[in-house]
Amino acid sequence: MMRRRVFLASLAASGALWPCTGPAQTLPKRLIGVLLPGSKASSIRYFNGFPQGMRELGYVEGRDYVIEERYAEGDLTRLSMLAEGLVRLKPDVIVTGTNAPALSVTRATASIPIVALNLVDPVGLGLASSEASSGSNVTGTLYRVPGMTEKLLEIALDLMPGATRIGILVPAETASNLAQRRELEAAPAKLRLKLMPGEVLARDQIGRVFQNLAHEGAEIVISLPDPRLVAWRRQIAAFALATRLPTVFSVREHVEDGGLISYGIDLWASYHRAAYFVDRMLKGVRPADLPIEFPTKLELVINLTTAQAIGVTIPPAMLARADEVIE
Repeated sequence: MMRRRVFLASLAASGALWPCTGPAQTLPKRLIGVLLPGSKASSIRYFNGFPQGMRELGYVEGRDYVIEERYAEGDLTRLSMLAEGLVRLKPDVIVTGTNAPALSVTRATASIPIVALNLVDPVGLGLASSEASSGSNVTGTLYRVPGMTEKLLEIALDLMPGATRIGILVPAETASNLAQRRELEAAPAKLRLKLMPGEVLARDQIGRVFQNLAHEGAEIVISLPDPRLVAWRRQIAAFALATRLPTVFSVREHVEDGGLISYGIDLWASYHRAAYFVDRMLKGVRPADLPIEFPTKLELVINLTTAQAIGVTIPPAMLARADEVIE
């Protein structure tokens, strides 16, 4: 009996040296890489949806996972370098925002699961064989579907009936931007509109573009969806106000920072949904087995304070169908 007590006591004393296989075992933290095209400051409002979604699924940042973030600061030429650096860290999953970062990461790895958010035409870009089943290491969410850009034009004409001169904020030419521009260019022939493109390739060009559009008689300005324009949204709102030009956007962030009207997806909700995909990846589900989703809700947001500042009256019917009115 004495020997048994000594043996049990020695086991208890050395317990810290034995591996713990019970429920209290500490699992290694999972590494999640993030690559976004803008800056941290311009992305934080909607990126916060991701950790919120992870918390709702039971994950605690710092305990269950850590994030390595990389931002291109609006310079898309840096994406390849940033993507390669993330891949070298061998994260469990990489989350990207918009087409360009997703393409950069897929060029750097064909094995690490990628949750690509706010995609435009992923099949046409070669990111997926179909939206129902990508056949690759990519899944995620869509930014728009065909016809959405034309819907922005429809909203612009509802706001300014009889307008014939429509300014277009055009970012650097990409495959997705070309598709959106073609949608808009298909409408003028039947509506007798003149589209007035204003190319914005850098933040310091925004003021000149708005001044030129105002000088040429633009009656309203539509901003094509683009992450750089979202990152420059405060400057866009300031120059639109200075030139008293009504503006129509595809994401609410523009309107929250002084733009007039937006119609499209909620970026915060997209990043919140990313947590669902990441959770599935961490549990071993292959990206190819999850469809690329389109958000079920599109929202119309109006900034009434901006409307009053530039002297525009919002039609009562438009106000009635708005999902949110900022006053």
